[in-house]
Amino acid sequence: MTTFTPITSLAGGLLIGLSASMLLLSHGRVAGISGLYAGAVMRPTSDRGFRLSFVAGLLSAGFIMWLIRPELFPSAPVAPLWLTAVAGLIVGFGTRLGSGCTSGHGVCGISRLSTRSVIATCVFIATGAATVLLSRSAA
Repeated sequence: MTTFTPITSLAGGLLIGLSASMLLLSHGRVAGISGLYAGAVMRPTSDRGFRLSFVAGLLSAGFIMWLIRPELFPSAPVAPLWLTAVAGLIVGFGTRLGSGCTSGHGVCGISRLSTRSVIATCVFIATGAATVLLSRSAA
């Protein structure tokens, strides 16, 4: 477990908010990652190039960070591959069921005072907390 770093946490939050605001102002789009990703890979849309560019930018940023600060990334898997795949499928199902993910609801929806987004984000957080509680108590 790492220690809480308020300055870097604040800087990260400001960058997320700034990028979500820039996307909304420049493209009129909410920065909901699950929706952007789904439109890029699952169904053909008129703005597929934009969506693919957005997803490529996310992946590129992670890769660049790995090149600059590899110590921030685990050197060994933290969970078996099958468990990671199952968790990914469950998260994907949940984002479709909830009509979005924490980036769309938690960052963009709450800032627009969307009741649906507040409820969805509370459900996401409660489910995550319950999952951590159950997985840590089983270990």
